Amino acid sequence: MTTLQRFGLEGPSHNRHDEGHWDGLRAGELRIQRCTSCARWIWIAQPLCPSCHTFDPGWEAVEPVGVVYAWTRTHRAFHPTAEVPYTTVLVELPQAGNTRILGLYTGTEDPVIGSRVVGTFEPAPDEQSWPLIRWSAV
Repeated sequence: MTTLQRFGLEGPSHNRHDEGHWDGLRAGELRIQRCTSCARWIWIAQPLCPSCHTFDPGWEAVEPVGVVYAWTRTHRAFHPTAEVPYTTVLVELPQAGNTRILGLYTGTEDPVIGSRVVGTFEPAPDEQSWPLIRWSAV
């Protein structure tokens, strides 16, 4: 069982618009979608820019460094094999126009809103699985 499956996640969405993000994680990079025409950062991944409506936005690697915007701890499993409890953080990425993404927090202390976090990449255990990014306090 993969780490993603343990948390009830399966990797890229069914429409594959976020595949560039997952490919980036596999390459050890945090990639966020960005419009090639107007330079707007786009998250959640989409097939076109919500600002200028250009199709096929690109992907840019950004530093996996951010600030905790919000967090929550889950004590109930949403998937039969999920490991609980786990903490999810909403991380604001200054290098990506303050785009906010969700991720798993790895720390024994509660995250502090406004504190800096750094992402580390958990490689996929095999070719059929997908890697994760985990956030921890700086």
